[in-house]
Amino acid sequence: MVKSYSETEVLNLLKKVMDPEIPVLSLVDLGVITKIEFFKDKGVTVFMRPTFIGCPALHQMKQDIETRLYGEGFDQVDVKIVHTPAWTSDEISEEGRIALKKYGYAPPPKNALIEDIDILENVPCPYCDGINTELKSPFGPTLCRSLHYCRDCREAFQQIKPLS
Repeated sequence: MVKSYSETEVLNLLKKVMDPEIPVLSLVDLGVITKIEFFKDKGVTVFMRPTFIGCPALHQMKQDIETRLYGEGFDQVDVKIVHTPAWTSDEISEEGRIALKKYGYAPPPKNALIEDIDILENVPCPYCDGINTELKSPFGPTLCRSLHYCRDCREAFQQIKPLS
């Protein structure tokens, strides 16, 4: 028999479901979980939005949510993909920003929109906090990341692209 969960408790369970591409960042801290609804006695619907249209990790995220919640005793888990409101990088939690930096990713600046490639220049290095950095490529291993190099500590790093 499944225990009766609140929305907050389900969100806490989902804090253990990590982004498949950035495994130090939970889907909750990434800000892609938008709503939790309960139905029947043992059913839950999780509303989730992608960071980018066509995100290749979306299917894996959905499976990981289902696995986690079925493992907690839910009889039915429905993960609905929604596209509005659109995700922005401002929705990454403060805890998520700290985890990104600790893992070697430059968190995106808040309230930023890529209107010009200059916003990706001089990104603070997540290793030494220096700003003597250069953009190597706006195209990283995934749509949401760019590649950078720090001239001070000589480390390469990735930035999560800002998106508003």
